[in-house]
Order: sequence, then C-alpha cells, then structure tokens
Amino acid sequence: MPTQRPKKNQSAVPKAVTKGRPKTKPTSPSAKGTVYQLKITLKDIRPPIWRRVLARDCTLAKLHHIIQAVMGWEDYHLHEFEIGEQRYGDPVQWHGDFTFADPDVANEGKVKLSQLVGQGIKKFPYQYDMGDSWWHIIAFEKTLPAEAGVKYPRCVAGERACPPEDCGGPWGYASLKETIADPSDEEHERMLEWLGLEDPSDFDPAAFDLASVNARLKGRV
Repeated sequence: MPTQRPKKNQSAVPKAVTKGRPKTKPTSPSAKGTVYQLKITLKDIRPPIWRRVLARDCTLAKLHHIIQAVMGWEDYHLHEFEIGEQRYGDPVQWHGDFTFADPDVANEGKVKLSQLVGQGIKKFPYQYDMGDSWWHIIAFEKTLPAEAGVKYPRCVAGERACPPEDCGGPWGYASLKETIADPSDEEHERMLEWLGLEDPSDFDPAAFDLASVNARLKGRV
C-alpha cells in the first residue's frame, strides 16, 4: 500500500504556532497528587482495541511513549497529536532524512495534560504511522487522587491485541485476519511467514495480558 507522508515543506525545522493551541494555565497546587484516567481506543477496528491508563500529569511527549507501550507499538514511525486546529509532534522525528518536515507541527513537549483539562478538552486524536494511519482517540475519563505507594503510569484494563506493524492500517489488518483464518487462501502461508508464525493458532487478535502490558510500560516509560 502506498505510504502517505506529511506534506512537503522547504523548512526542515518545525516552529510552534499559536493558532488553535491550548492556552497555558498554571497547574493547581493539588495537581502533583492528581492522576488522570485515560482511555485509548484504536479507531476503525471492530471489536475495539483499547487500553485504560492512569497517569500523573505529563507532557504529550511522554504520553506518546505511554501510548506506544500500552498499545503494543514499536515506535518505528512518525506520530502526531491533533488538538483543536493545532498538530503536535516530536521535533527530532522531523529532522535527518525527513526533509518533508511540516513547520505547522508544534513541539509536543510543551503541552501537559493539566493544560488540556484546564481548557475543557475531553478527547483528542493521536495518529501513528502516516502510511497505515493508525488513529487513536485519547479520552479523559476522570481525575483521581494518587495512591500512596503506587507507581504511575499504569494500565488498569484493556481488550484485544495490538495489530502487527506495517500491516496496512485497519483495513489491511481486517484482511490479514481473514487470510490467517483461511488455510485455503493463497496468501495464507506467506502471511504466516511474514508474521514469523508456524501455526495459525499462534495468531490471536483477542489476546490481552495486563501484567505483560504493565511490564512493557515499566520498561519503556
């Protein structure tokens, strides 16, 4: 499938823009003891793939790493958050070979969850891999007081396995599942080999292991 890339622009260094950006608000005195309950849902997948996460106040940059860890992605590709009319990403990912950098992508390290909540934002999209276009919806469910002795962030619930990287987005993933489930499909063996599997039963889209997700989260964030 053809890879989509952000629009080409002569400037290789992104600059922050103010249009549509959340206004900076001072964090309340109690924010250090506040935990945000977030639900991360992968769009256009049925049954849904989702994770529920508890996190202290953090930047969008850290939230990106949390999303990658709990969903099961490998962080191989570009990503963006969209909040209002503004897009946010990692300035580093737009350098080097990525000469198509878009100057309208602001620095995700400059915005915190507390700022978004302070602006009344309830949910916002996050895109991973502009080729496959894995869109996620990040929803603020509620705020909670931090528990003594509990380490954050942590995943508290979820359903279903992360799709394989580079499988063609939601529609490619649907096709992949059908191919793996049908031994008579002419692509069946090739797809098993691509996944590195010998037995179709080893491919379980419904699998979800909370302990493994939190071990991954601990190791990456």
